[in-house]
Amino acid sequence: MSQPEFFVQFNQQTTVLHSFAYNLTKNSEDAKDLYQETAFRAITNRDKFRQGTNLKAWLFTIMKNIFINNYRKKVKANTIMDHTDNQYYLNSGAHSIENSAESDILIKELTEMIDELDSSTRIPFLMHYQGFKYQEIADQLGLPLGTVKSRIFFARKDLKAQIARQYGKLREK
Repeated sequence: MSQPEFFVQFNQQTTVLHSFAYNLTKNSEDAKDLYQETAFRAITNRDKFRQGTNLKAWLFTIMKNIFINNYRKKVKANTIMDHTDNQYYLNSGAHSIENSAESDILIKELTEMIDELDSSTRIPFLMHYQGFKYQEIADQLGLPLGTVKSRIFFARKDLKAQIARQYGKLREK
């Protein structure tokens, strides 16, 4: 097929290709991009088109393959690969939080509430908050493990009560 014949037949498929691109993407801008990419690949690979075969089907196949490849790239771009031990980053549940004045005030108020706790519960609670394990706290303070767990539990309970008094009833979960 000569170049002018190919362009004439290609131009006859333009409306159908635009419709198919929109059906795939459901977005007019993405459909235009998909159409342009299809046109580019069809024109650059026109020597691979066999005379006597269905041009429309050939163009649809090109468009569908481009769409699938782009979709796979988007999915892969949103996939997080974590090669750390025990998938630390995936399991950490860490979210970035914007630090604003309001959150600073809440932290300050929470710190004041912690300071109001009795030292027997405050110290084990703060050590646990800083990352110490129960057994490490028990060893450092010279207390039985059960006592440390109880004191941390009571510190949490007292803080919850203080927060409820300060900010209203908390929803029970």
